[in-house]
Amino acid sequence: MTERGLPAEVETPASVAGVEGSNPQDAVDTGAVDTHCHLFLIDEDPAALVEGARAAGVDMLVCVGIDPASSVRSLELAESFRGVFATAGMHPHTASELDAKAEGAIEELLGSPLVVGVGETGLDFYRMRAPREDQERAFRVHVALARETGKPLVVHVRDAWPEAMALLAEERAEDVVLHCFTGDARLAREAAARGYWVSFAGNVTYPRNGPMREAASAVELDRLVVETDSPFLAPQRLRGRDNRPTNVHDVIEQLAEVRGEAVETVRRATSDNARSAFRTLL
Repeated sequence: MTERGLPAEVETPASVAGVEGSNPQDAVDTGAVDTHCHLFLIDEDPAALVEGARAAGVDMLVCVGIDPASSVRSLELAESFRGVFATAGMHPHTASELDAKAEGAIEELLGSPLVVGVGETGLDFYRMRAPREDQERAFRVHVALARETGKPLVVHVRDAWPEAMALLAEERAEDVVLHCFTGDARLAREAAARGYWVSFAGNVTYPRNGPMREAASAVELDRLVVETDSPFLAPQRLRGRDNRPTNVHDVIEQLAEVRGEAVETVRRATSDNARSAFRTLL
């Protein structure tokens, strides 16, 4: 997630409170998986977004929360649409707001089987919208929640790779998805050696991001997943527009090109990897 904010109101969905949700998450096909999007920030009817994605062969979407309110909304969307799942967490921009009440709300949301990951969390020393110590404190809280729930940690890093990797090692984080990876090939290999999942978004298609493409080619295929980070980071052919989950195919095609592999091979592998990373995807 890059910028936009959300209202602070939090109301726990009925399914978390013990009432059966409206979406049984029927079986879906095995198309592409967008492992990181923010449907609640896209200026379009969510039903149309999901329908459009499915028509384009994107069968599963992970709608990522950035604070308690958006995490609640993500779960509501997961309850409403087949193939949509949610995460719950606090973005580093709002890390200072992670008090006991917010942590309790996130922990409660993580009790839902439709909430498949913890975060997004991490460190952002580019914007510095929260003090470093608050970001690190919140990051550690999320690592603990991931360990307690057995759900993977969705990690945002910007201008803080050494610090983030050190904290993950110190906290012995295991199930880690490095969202919107922007590191170099050396860092990608280190992440893969630790067993982390390395996720690439639409910015891998930008002409100036050659080192990112080198990183994508340096990692074994079984460690790669793909995402859009919608509505952010539209691929190069759509720069300047809001991104959509359908555009995850651009990321898959770019990875296939730089790796010298067939598009279908990369699509199938990244979809299988997404199911391994987010183990409760149906």
